Amino acid sequence: MLDKTFDPKAAEPRLYAKWEASGVFAPRQDTAAEAYSIVIPPPNVTGSLHIGHALNNTLQDILARYHRMTGKAVLWLPGTDHAGIATQMVVERQLAAAGNIGRRDMGREAFIDKVWEWKATSAGSIQQQLRRLGASCDWSRERFTLDPDLQVAVRKVFVQLHKEGLIYRDKRLVNWDPHFQTAISDLEVEQKEMDGFYWHFAYPLADGVTYEHPVAFGDDGKPTEWETRDFIVVATTRPETMLGDTGVAVHPDDERYAGLVGKFVTLPITGRRIPIVADDYADPTKGSGAVKITPAHDFNDFQVGKRGGLAALNIMDAFGRITAADTPDVPADYEGMDRFVARKAIVARAEEEGWLKEIEKTRHVIPHGDRSGVVIEPWLTDQWYVDAHTMAQPAIKAVEQGDTVFEPKSYEKIYFEWLRNIEPWCISRQLWWGHRIPAWYGPDGTIFVEESEDEARAAARHHYGAETPLIQDEDVLDTWFSSALWPFSTMGWPKKTEDLERFYPTSDLVTAADIIFFWVARMMMMGLHFMDEVPFGRVIINGLVRDEKGQKMSKSKGNVIDPLTIIDELGADPLRFTMAILSGTRDIKLSRQRIEGYRNFCTKLWNAARFSQMNEARRVEDFDPAAVDQTINRWIRGELTKAERQVSSAIEGGRFDDAASALYRFVWNVFCDWYLELAKPVFTGADKAAKAETRAMTAWTIDQTLKLMHPVMPFITEELWDKLAGEGASRAEPTLIGAAWPDLPDAFIDPAAEAEIGWLVDLVTEIRALRAEMNVAPSAKPPLAFVAPDAATADRIARHRDLILTLARVSEVGSADAAPAGAVTIVSGGATAALSLAGIIDLAAERARLQKEIAAFDSDIGHVNKKLGNPNFVARAAPEVVDEQREKLAEAEAGKARLLAALARLDAVG
Repeated sequence: MLDKTFDPKAAEPRLYAKWEASGVFAPRQDTAAEAYSIVIPPPNVTGSLHIGHALNNTLQDILARYHRMTGKAVLWLPGTDHAGIATQMVVERQLAAAGNIGRRDMGREAFIDKVWEWKATSAGSIQQQLRRLGASCDWSRERFTLDPDLQVAVRKVFVQLHKEGLIYRDKRLVNWDPHFQTAISDLEVEQKEMDGFYWHFAYPLADGVTYEHPVAFGDDGKPTEWETRDFIVVATTRPETMLGDTGVAVHPDDERYAGLVGKFVTLPITGRRIPIVADDYADPTKGSGAVKITPAHDFNDFQVGKRGGLAALNIMDAFGRITAADTPDVPADYEGMDRFVARKAIVARAEEEGWLKEIEKTRHVIPHGDRSGVVIEPWLTDQWYVDAHTMAQPAIKAVEQGDTVFEPKSYEKIYFEWLRNIEPWCISRQLWWGHRIPAWYGPDGTIFVEESEDEARAAARHHYGAETPLIQDEDVLDTWFSSALWPFSTMGWPKKTEDLERFYPTSDLVTAADIIFFWVARMMMMGLHFMDEVPFGRVIINGLVRDEKGQKMSKSKGNVIDPLTIIDELGADPLRFTMAILSGTRDIKLSRQRIEGYRNFCTKLWNAARFSQMNEARRVEDFDPAAVDQTINRWIRGELTKAERQVSSAIEGGRFDDAASALYRFVWNVFCDWYLELAKPVFTGADKAAKAETRAMTAWTIDQTLKLMHPVMPFITEELWDKLAGEGASRAEPTLIGAAWPDLPDAFIDPAAEAEIGWLVDLVTEIRALRAEMNVAPSAKPPLAFVAPDAATADRIARHRDLILTLARVSEVGSADAAPAGAVTIVSGGATAALSLAGIIDLAAERARLQKEIAAFDSDIGHVNKKLGNPNFVARAAPEVVDEQREKLAEAEAGKARLLAALARLDAVG
C-alpha cells in the first residue's frame, strides 16, 4: 500500500540516481529511430540555479522526456560556458581573500593554472542543481566551452573567417569597463536610471562670427525678441568628455543656426578650433538644439563624426583617467585625473571663467558593468571584429523562408530588426581566461593568424625570409564567439563524428528573448557558414519570470524566488508544473502560493492512486481497454484519449501551458472528480463483472495518466509507477522514463458513452452551482423534479438515479408536468429540472444577500472604471498595474453577472 503522502525529499535523489545509472539519458542506439536533439543554453560555470534556469530547463526536459517516450533517439546535450569576466572575477577575489598576489604580479600562465584549479574543485554546482530539477541531460556528453576539442573548433573558425576577410582588426568605439579594463558586450551592460545634471556651456564662436538668437516668443510661437550672440550653447551630462570634442552639431533645418554651419567654435579649456556641422542627430526641440560631438567617447557621436569627417580623439586611458596621449592640447593639470574628478574640475573652471550658463537637474540612464558595477565608458580602441552584416544575410534568409521558425512567431521581429541593422561584432576581450586569439605579431606589426604558433612561425619565416620572434595577441575571444559554435562544436566538429551526422541540425532550441541577438542569431550565422545548414529547426522563446505583481525579481527588492529552496520545501514537481502551466505568457507572474497550489495537485494524484489501491484496482495482465462494457469505463477511455491528443499536440507545438492545462483538467476534473466518484458504487456493488472491469480499467487509466504526466512531473509519476508495479502483473516497462508514450486509437472515443456521462456530469454540475448561488446548506437535501422529461431523459434518470441522489445531494429524483411552487429551474442536457427550495432557504434574506453582493461588485466596477478612464493613469502606471486593473474589472463584471442570474432565479421562486 502507498504511504499516506509522497515524500519528495526522500524520493527525488533516489529516483534521479536510478535514472542516471540506467543510461536512459543517452540516445537509444537503434539507428532506425528518428533523431531528436537539443543543446542546452550553457549556463556560466560560476552560476547557480535561478528561477529563469528552472523555467528554461523544465521546458527542455519536457521535450526530451516526451520525445524519448515516443521512441526517438533523444540527445539533450548539456554543458557550461567558461564565462570570461565572471570566472576571472571569482578567482581574483579568492586569491585576494587568501592573501595571494594579484594576477598581474602572478603572470598569465600561473593565473590560468589557478583558474583551472578552481574549476576542478569549485565549479559544477549548477550541473548538480539541474539534476535536482530533474533535467534528463546526457551527462556523458557534457561539454565545456574551453574543452580541448572545442578550442580546436574555435581556432579553426577564427582563422578561416580571417582568411575570408570576415574577421579583421579595427579601431572603433566599444563598451569599456575601466575596472576590468576590457571591452564588454551589450548584454554585460546594466542600464541604471539615476539622478544627474545637464551642464549648459557656452562655446565661443571663432573668427569674430556672431548671429541673431531668439530670446522671446509671441503667442503664435514666433520670435519677438532677438539678441546678438558670439557663442553657441551646448548641454552635456558628461563635462569631462569636452576635452575630446571635435565638433558641434546642429540640425540642418534649424533656422537659428543656418548661417553657422561650416563655421567654427573655440573649445574652452583647450582652445581647440572645432567645426559646426549639420546632422539630423541634433534635436532642435531639446535644449539649445546644438550638441557637442565627442566621437571617441559616445556611440551616437561616433556616427556623427564619421558622417561629418570629424576626428576621434581619445582623452582617457584604460582606467578611465584623463590622458593627453592623443590630444596634446589637453592642459597638463588634467593628466592622470580620474574622469569623475575631472568632471568636477571642469565644471568649477567653467563657473569661474563664466562659460557655465545653466545647471539643469535630470534623471537619465547610465550604463554600468553588470559584474564590476562601475560606469561604462564608450572608448575608442583597437579590437577584433566580425563582419556581422555579411554573415547576417544567410541567417535572415533562413528565417524568412522558414528553415528555422520562432515560437511564438512574433519574436522573429526582434531577430530581423537586429540582423538588418547589425553593426560589426567586437569579439576581443582584454582578459586572460578564455580562448586566446590565434594571432601573432611580428616586430613591424605584421599580423599572422594561424591555428597554431608553429603555423604562425612558418608564415612569418615565409614573410620575413628568416626566423623572426613573434608575440601572441594578449586578448581572448568574447565568450559569445565560442558559444556561437555550440550546436556543432559540442558534437565534435571539425571532425565528422557520428553525433554530428546523426543529431545536427538540432531539432529545438529553448531560450530567452534577451539573447536572441547575442546567441541565437550568432549560432545561425556560424551554423550556416560552417555547416551549410541552420543549427536548429525551431526556436522556442520562454518568457521572463516576474513576481506576483509583475515586477522583475531582484535581491534588492527581496522578491526573488529561489528554485532550490522551493525544491527543498515543496519538491521539484510542483515547481516544474507551475513553470509549464504559466509558460504561455511573456511575463510570468510567479508566487509561492501558485507553486503550493500545484503541490496540492501532486497530492490529488497521489491520493487518487491510493484510493484506487484501497479499492483493489490492480493491473490485469493482457487487459484490453477496447473490450470494456461499462458506460463509465468507455467514457473514461475516451476522455483519456482526448487528453492524450491534447497533451501530445501541445508538447509537439511547444505550447507547454496548454499541455499542463490539459493534464490538470483530465486528472483533477475528469478522473478524480468524476470517474472515481462514479466508480465508487461499482467498487462497493454486487455486480462482480462490473467491479472487476472497473478495477482493471482504473489501474490501466492510472498507468496511462502517469505516462502523460511524466514529462512535466517526473518524480511523483516515476514513484507511483514503481510502487504500483507490485500491485499486479509483471511489467515489461520497469521504469516510467523508459516507457512508451500512450498510442490510443480514435476508436476509444465512444460518442454514446460521452453523451451519457456528459449528461450526468452537466446535470450534477448545474445543481451544485445552483446550490452554491442560492446559499443552500451542504446538509440540506431539497427534492429534484424533472419537468415533462422525454423518454430518453426518463431512461437516463432511471439508470443514474442513485448517483444523482448522492452527487447532487437531493432527497428524491422525480418528474412532474410543471415546476412545483417554490422551485428554481435549470436547463441541462435539453431537460428542465426543478429544485424545490421553499422552506429550505430564507428567500428574503437570500435576496438581500445577493443584492448586497451585487452592490459591492458595482462599487468595485465603478472604482476600477474610474482608474481606467483616467488617461494619466493608463499612460503613467506600469503596464502590469494597468493589466491587473483590467483583470479586476473583468472578474467583477463576471461576478456581478453570475449574481444577477441567481437573483433572477430567486425572483422566479416568489
